Amino acid sequence: MSDMIDPDIIEPSIDPATKKIGVRHVKATNAAGTRTKIQVRDFEPTYTDEPASLGGTNSAPSPLETVLAALVGCDGVIINGVATAMNFAYSGVDFACESQIDVRGPKGVPGIRPYFESGKLEIVVYSDEPESRFKQLCKNVEYRCPVMNLLAAAKVDMAVTWVQKPASEYGGNVD
Repeated sequence: MSDMIDPDIIEPSIDPATKKIGVRHVKATNAAGTRTKIQVRDFEPTYTDEPASLGGTNSAPSPLETVLAALVGCDGVIINGVATAMNFAYSGVDFACESQIDVRGPKGVPGIRPYFESGKLEIVVYSDEPESRFKQLCKNVEYRCPVMNLLAAAKVDMAVTWVQKPASEYGGNVD
């Protein structure tokens, strides 16, 4: 057992004494407008834009919406990793996320932060595991999720609600 203070935090799934750096590469181009073309690895390009109400062309998610997409995507990956490490059975996860930002911040108003002030995240895990193991899964996901911890470090007031539903109720399809 490691020197972890919290007994609900599971052991690391990697050698904690060996530093292992993961590097991510993204290239992008912006033609003097609100729309940005983004290239990640060898995938089809993705785009960001702003809603028309904020001066954009409304042709793609906003950069801040992609942060929320990154949050739920990251939670999905971390839930899978923690569940695997715990031998925790689940049939799927649904997410709902929203955030609030004072748009004066990105417009340069002094004293107003230019990023999220707060947000809400609901995570519904479809599993028949006992409640104690579900709570342990939740705690470990929040401990390990890079994007969730990035938002916490930025002091974004995120209200995270975890809900457990029977495994048989999951109806999602990830095509």
